[in-house]
Amino acid sequence: MLRNHRLLLVTVLLSAVLAFAAEQGEGSLRVVSGRVVDSQDQPLHKAVVHLKNTKTLAIKTYITEPDGSYRFSALAPNVDYELYAEYQGERSGAKTLSAFDNRKQVTLTLKIKTSK
Repeated sequence: MLRNHRLLLVTVLLSAVLAFAAEQGEGSLRVVSGRVVDSQDQPLHKAVVHLKNTKTLAIKTYITEPDGSYRFSALAPNVDYELYAEYQGERSGAKTLSAFDNRKQVTLTLKIKTSK
């Protein structure tokens, strides 16, 4: 009888682990991408985009491409993220990617007022 209870417990635990793994799987991850532009909507090459995980406070950065584009992938769906960009000492306003936003791919434009 004890063996049957152990087997049942192992089966339940294994099912829970597999369900959690499926929920956290690649299909549920998010991507945020976009462009960094100046006041005239011109792309800013080599701007630094900061992505802050508000749960762990970990920060990832991305240096924009020549067209001002950036991309962060494999983002957890149940976490809020804050994004902002810096370029030549200037900074964009912060934008939030909310855990309540259920889109898998989000596009955000970050605008920096430059002193040209």
